[in-house]
Amino acid sequence: MALIVQKYGGTSVGSIERIKAVAKRVIDYYKKGNQIVVVLSAMAGETDSLIELAKKITDEPDPRELDVLLSTGEQKSVALFTIAVKSMGYDACSLLGFQAGIYTDSLYGRARIHQIDTERIRRELEKGRIVAVAGFQGLDEKGNITTLGRGGSDTTAVALAAALGADLCEIYTDVDGIYTTDPNICPSARKLERISYEEMLEMASLGAKVLEIRAVEFAMKYNVPIHVRSSFSEERGTMVVPETKDMEKVVVSGVTYNKNEARVTIRKVPDRPGIAAKLFKPLFDAGIVVDMIIQNTSEDGLTDLTFTVPKADFKKSLRLVEEVAREIGAEKVIGDENIAKVSIVGVGMRSHAGVAQKMFEALANEGINILMISTSEIKISCVIEEKYTELAVRVLHKAFGLDKE
Repeated sequence: MALIVQKYGGTSVGSIERIKAVAKRVIDYYKKGNQIVVVLSAMAGETDSLIELAKKITDEPDPRELDVLLSTGEQKSVALFTIAVKSMGYDACSLLGFQAGIYTDSLYGRARIHQIDTERIRRELEKGRIVAVAGFQGLDEKGNITTLGRGGSDTTAVALAAALGADLCEIYTDVDGIYTTDPNICPSARKLERISYEEMLEMASLGAKVLEIRAVEFAMKYNVPIHVRSSFSEERGTMVVPETKDMEKVVVSGVTYNKNEARVTIRKVPDRPGIAAKLFKPLFDAGIVVDMIIQNTSEDGLTDLTFTVPKADFKKSLRLVEEVAREIGAEKVIGDENIAKVSIVGVGMRSHAGVAQKMFEALANEGINILMISTSEIKISCVIEEKYTELAVRVLHKAFGLDKE
């Protein structure tokens, strides 16, 4: 008997017909003698509809109450799914986040899981039941409902798989696996049979939307094998697994892009100890994630500092930085929302030279100017003008032979 955790996304449970189809698929696994824990997202569009309802009252809903509201989306899904399973003659039990023992911090809207008490889930499994858990939600130490942020159901599923010691975690979505790049941009994109945790972590952080980054972090930390596959077919998807030696033979595994970043530049910043810390502190206090940071060489005791932030936080970032810039005597703050980040990812970069040069040359041949560059052991990212995003993705995909088997 295997213990399997399955997660189904919003499109997979987007209608009563699809919920019934998911119930049948889960029952098929159950009939093979497996113990099944199912994590469900809200029905497609449900979370956005709930946010719109709240914003009809105020542009800035109270964060605690918004989490209470948004958690009802997953509550609806697990209840309907369990009703469907029972109508087909099988025993099942739905659990909300707090009933499933998922405990988080108190950061409403993007809470992080601290621990999971699996006692209730195990008790239900021992009774021979299929257990359906509401994804995306938990409970803080004060007893308040919290939500984990977009993609939080992925995190719920992998965290449960780790806590339960599951044999496999399957992430069902509307795509049939992880591709070398976005097939909507590059028709020659190929589905990968497997990818390492580290590569998937980079791809998730760089804009690939198939898996949420915290889910991959949990999987890597607790060695949880993940199978990403489609809920609309029986076709095998992509396995996310620990790195193996033969993975290094492939220099680049994927090309990603992200159009949801903006660039902020502070001109003529006094170049002395403590200034950078002072500039970034209000961003940190506001929970704004800063990505790439570049500081120019100092001239006459002054330097330029450039960084990127999520586009949704751009205006707030400008306002916060402008206040500090005035305090420290910087010349001015300028911003640019019309940028994109394109990246190449691959564990093979560790053992192959000339990868960066090949990337820069491929972009240069198409007249694409590089605005910023950042690197790690297994990734290179370039910020470019947003209008060149699709071209850059196709060019890099071809340059590194990803269109070939």
